[in-house]
Amino acid sequence: MSHSRPRIDTAGRRARLGRRQLLAPAYRAARTEEVADALVGLHASDPATVHLAACARLAAPDPADVERALYDEGSLVRMLCMRRTLFAVGAALAPVVASSTAQAIAAKERAGTVKWITEGAPGWDERRLADVEARTLAALRAHGEATAAELAAEVPDLRDTLVVSPGKPYQATVAVSSRILRTLAAEGRIRRGRPRGGWTSSTFRWRPGTAFADLAAPPAPEARADLARRWLASYGPATVEDLKWWTGWTLTATRQALAATGAVEVDLDDGARGVALPDDLEPVAAPEPWAALLPALDPTAMGWKTRDWYLDPEHVPQLFDRTGNIGPTVWWCGRIIGGWAQRADGEIVWRLLTDGGGTSLPERRRGSGGDSEAAAAVTAEAARLAAWIGDVRVTPRFRSPLERELSR
Repeated sequence: MSHSRPRIDTAGRRARLGRRQLLAPAYRAARTEEVADALVGLHASDPATVHLAACARLAAPDPADVERALYDEGSLVRMLCMRRTLFAVGAALAPVVASSTAQAIAAKERAGTVKWITEGAPGWDERRLADVEARTLAALRAHGEATAAELAAEVPDLRDTLVVSPGKPYQATVAVSSRILRTLAAEGRIRRGRPRGGWTSSTFRWRPGTAFADLAAPPAPEARADLARRWLASYGPATVEDLKWWTGWTLTATRQALAATGAVEVDLDDGARGVALPDDLEPVAAPEPWAALLPALDPTAMGWKTRDWYLDPEHVPQLFDRTGNIGPTVWWCGRIIGGWAQRADGEIVWRLLTDGGGTSLPERRRGSGGDSEAAAAVTAEAARLAAWIGDVRVTPRFRSPLERELSR
């Protein structure tokens, strides 16, 4: 007797997205930690993204709450982990992320740094590297926090330089401190502290951290299963390839982790086959219609490799940069329908690329109202964003063509 697979259509996936990614107003969170847990981590390559992504999902958006979690309480931890990308994850999840992904990435960082510095910097070997690292960590513990320049004043060896890409058009002379500090951070031994400027600043101080090797972390297979379970609960149903891409694992490791979760195969729209947790097969009611303005590299926008069910492929060239980083996006009920930007005078502007029903718009529409329910909701969200962002100016680190155009 044949057994048909459960089916979860695109409407069901979008309903889950609005609720579980905390984007529908009724599901917004009270604290930043709730947002990070719901998304299994916030993208942190661009400092502004952490604040914008969290505040888009907070019932009372406030950058101070994000700073509280990152710097005052340490309940969010920045880690170089999935896809060798910087994330801010909940402190309780950090051991799982360390064992499942970050430790392997840190090992590669360590090997690369040893090769880079011992082959390119005269007078450096592994013994000297270890000594410089030990003195750097001691200086940081003594000061509590310090910039790279302040550490170099205490440990002059950090000022040594070497030439990278010699003979190339992009040849450069760099200090060894940048690579050494990056490696220590990748291992969890140091961590980023409060930025020297506002919350959009990339200039920061370092603080002592906890090496991943010292965390009470589960074995790697168990950690991968735990991370896969959490990801499916937030992003499922999805394809095996989606999880493989999101984590950066091998296909074998991905399949083993999914098997350990008890995930079952489901049919998706367009003939695709996905996986879902066994307790997530029943229909999910769609939340009330919602709109959201999400930042560049938002975790939801970057949550899946296959995006056709929430993003029209025709709009990819306008919303992504050339290396695959998504810019600021406008969402309506589980679909990306446009993009937004902030101008130099602080105005939040946006353009719809499709209407609320998914029909492409030939004319250019900016955030000045509109007659559709979607346009009205986007206008309200733009006002909400402008209200809390105040005098702060945000320019994404990775800029999409549409964001550049709108910001002029």
